[in-house]
Amino acid sequence: MSKTKIYYIVDDDVDDQHFLMDALMENDRSVICYTAANGEEAIANLQNKSVPVPDVIFLDLNMPRMNGRQCLAELKHSPDYRNIPVIICSTTSHNDEIRQTMENGASYFLVKNSTYSGLKADLSSIALL
Repeated sequence: MSKTKIYYIVDDDVDDQHFLMDALMENDRSVICYTAANGEEAIANLQNKSVPVPDVIFLDLNMPRMNGRQCLAELKHSPDYRNIPVIICSTTSHNDEIRQTMENGASYFLVKNSTYSGLKADLSSIALL
C-alpha cells in the first residue's frame, strides 16, 4: 500500500488553491492538501507544526507579506525543510524568472494553466507527484 501524499499549497489566491487542490485530489483521492496564503504563514505553520511536513510544496511567486522567492530561500536554508521538493506555480513564463528559481532550489516551475484539463496534464508530467 502506498503512503498518503501530503501537499502544501502556498498561494494568496483562494481560487487558485482550490483549482490546484481539486486537480491533485482527482488524480489521487488519498492525498491530503494544506494551504497557506503567503510565505510567512507557510513558514510559521511548518515551524509550529500546525501542518505536517509535506511531501511537496506548491509555491506561488507573487504574494503579500513574504513572496514565493523569499519563502523558497527560507525553505532551502532550513535543515528541516531544505529537502522538500518545491514546485513554483506562477503566471509568469519569463525564462530569467524560471532559471533564477530553479537555481535557488525549486524542483520544478509550473506556469499556471487557465484550464482544468491543462492543469491536470501539467501535473501528470511532474515526476515528483
